[in-house]
Amino acid sequence: VLLVAYVGYVGLGAAVLQALERPAEVQAAQHLLQEHWELLANHTCLQGPALQRLIEGIIRAYKSGITLRGNTTSLGRWDYSGSFFFSISAITTIGYGNLSPSTAVGRIFCIVFALFGIPLNLVLLNEIGQLMLLGVQHCACRLEEVFHWQNKASFLMKTCALVTGLLLFLLLPPLLFSDKEGWSYEEGFYYSFITLSTIGFGDYVIGMNPDRAYPSWYKNVISVWILFGMAWLALVIKFCINLLE
Repeated sequence: VLLVAYVGYVGLGAAVLQALERPAEVQAAQHLLQEHWELLANHTCLQGPALQRLIEGIIRAYKSGITLRGNTTSLGRWDYSGSFFFSISAITTIGYGNLSPSTAVGRIFCIVFALFGIPLNLVLLNEIGQLMLLGVQHCACRLEEVFHWQNKASFLMKTCALVTGLLLFLLLPPLLFSDKEGWSYEEGFYYSFITLSTIGFGDYVIGMNPDRAYPSWYKNVISVWILFGMAWLALVIKFCINLLE
């Protein structure tokens, strides 16, 4: 029964996503094809195969973090802050997919690094989550002692912890992303949940716009936010699991 419910839930999600996203995909494909033919028609010196090779080269360079800016190229995804953020996304299993090692040695190191880093990350998240739970329980006990509440104190503190986590990890960060990335609030909220849940599609990633200047503390603060936010969301998901079970 559980397997049938699981498959049915995934199937329903697939049907809804197809209905929502398929028309936009078809429209984008038609628009791209139209621009391609208009470019060839307006610039007869261009040849189809040569243009195709140029487009493929641009796509490969963009995936490597290189973009054209006039007559120069922009680098910076593999500086120390970018590499530090990639390391966090690797061992937290977020895996945005927008950046990956391109050298054989780098890929081998990434495997070894993740092999030991993922367990280390899980241990750290578990400890952070336990500290959060202890803090909530301690505050609930203090309320019971002061106000002589019983069940009310535990419920109140769990509610406060939930609301505080929502503010710190999901509702307030989109304001920072709107300022630093130029995203809308909805895009920032979407990025926050996709990141903290370790889904990590990679369609939105912080600090990757070559036209924006980011402060040096930005990626470090986001890395800390990811660690504590993942621990908090793991507790919420664990609570949801208990309800389902």
